[in-house]
Amino acid sequence: MATTTGPAVAGRAATMRLAELYERHVGRAVALARLLTGDPHLAEDVAHEAFIRVAGRFAHLRNADAFDAYLRRTVVNLCHARFRRLRVERAWLRRQTVTDVGERPAFDPADRDLVWGAIQRLPFRQRGAVVLRYYEGLSVAETGAVLRCSTRAASSLLVRALASLRQSLEGEER
Repeated sequence: MATTTGPAVAGRAATMRLAELYERHVGRAVALARLLTGDPHLAEDVAHEAFIRVAGRFAHLRNADAFDAYLRRTVVNLCHARFRRLRVERAWLRRQTVTDVGERPAFDPADRDLVWGAIQRLPFRQRGAVVLRYYEGLSVAETGAVLRCSTRAASSLLVRALASLRQSLEGEER
């Protein structure tokens, strides 16, 4: 009968810890990514990529108990990179074609869809601030930390986002 060696036991324990982290955190990461991107399929991809990146660095994290904070920050960074890439692609496409930009898509008249449409039209950092503050329930200071800006800058992002949302929603009601 074979006995279990030290490295095999350690490997199994690490696998169990990784599975536990996955079960505990990936659902919230997918939800956050979905709110930031508006695309459920892209959100799945972003959340899993973020988990893989953070889990790969797990042994090197300064505070292993803050895995969820590292994961949240990575999700925000990956979504932001995606929007930067899309902005560059759209600018290139605008330079390639002479056709006019199509009309704004029609939104379902339900209030929830109006609000979601208005949130989707916000610039990425403002959208991120709104999602982190009101969906994730973070304080303004924590929102600023995740977005890597000061508390005052995070507060300013929120004020501008809410003003834009208010203006956009008043325009939609008319």
